[in-house]
Amino acid sequence: MLKDHYIFSNGRLKRKDNTIYFLDEKENKRSLPVHQIENLYVFGEVDFNSALLNLLSQHEVHLHIFNYYGFYAGTFCPRNRKVSGFTVVQQSAHYLDKGKRLYIAKMFLESAVHHMLRNIRRHKEKAEIYIHQIEEEVKKLDAASTVQELMGIEGRIRQHYYQSFNDILRQDFTFEKRTKQPPRDPLNALISFGNSLCYTTVLGEIYKTPLDPTVSFLHEPSTRRFSLSLDLAEIFKPLIVDPVIIASINNRIITNKHFDDIDGMVFLNEEGKKKFIIEWENKLATSIQHRKLKRKVSYRHFIRLECYKLIKHFIGDELYKPLKAWW
Repeated sequence: MLKDHYIFSNGRLKRKDNTIYFLDEKENKRSLPVHQIENLYVFGEVDFNSALLNLLSQHEVHLHIFNYYGFYAGTFCPRNRKVSGFTVVQQSAHYLDKGKRLYIAKMFLESAVHHMLRNIRRHKEKAEIYIHQIEEEVKKLDAASTVQELMGIEGRIRQHYYQSFNDILRQDFTFEKRTKQPPRDPLNALISFGNSLCYTTVLGEIYKTPLDPTVSFLHEPSTRRFSLSLDLAEIFKPLIVDPVIIASINNRIITNKHFDDIDGMVFLNEEGKKKFIIEWENKLATSIQHRKLKRKVSYRHFIRLECYKLIKHFIGDELYKPLKAWW
């Protein structure tokens, strides 16, 4: 079974024959079985060369780079072997058609809001006012006639949603406003770190399909970003990332000692990253009995299934209906 591997130390990734070795700063060597790796996450300062990248490409391993502060820097993606010109043409046609694009964008938001409400309804006695505020904004989705209107509604919904964390979280983690570049408090640092993991996981699943990760519908396509992964992540951030954040804080897995602050920029320290990633991996591996497939499906695989549903929609096989967790 393929797994994700994480490197936190500084050192060098090196190819030898047909496997990978990691040498830390003290020249301690650790073997990484490349045929068992799906994604390689690098959080330390690590050297590597084209020989390593060639091997990763052969085994279709994605290499995700994060900087010293744990902020996502970029991804090395192997050559896409699952290409379909017909699918990409149809995907692009749905972007160019205003009505078709708006439909898909609304579906992404409907799913995202469903999962946000699902999270805070579990704390209904504490978060009832936020549920009401979000439901009032949801009523405006159908009337929205542009993607820009949708993004405005989404921004207000997410502000109410994150405000509810002040009543849901048991420790002294507070939310005032969303700050990203850089995060200014521990809760924002957790949200940014978790969202980065979500983006890269979604990107990895998109690359297993013929979808073009640069053609998106809710987020505007632009240069130098895989905007379709941002679109699909809207569904899975409240379904996967936020429950991990809430549980990690409320169960005291993550506390204030797991953060560093440099000139007002707050980020998870190495111990904090490791603890969060353990919870993240456990969540991705959790399986749910699928109502239609009649078998257990992991949270990670739900992302791939969402990609397949989009493909069916683009090629005219089946109208896209987004995931709305029923469990």
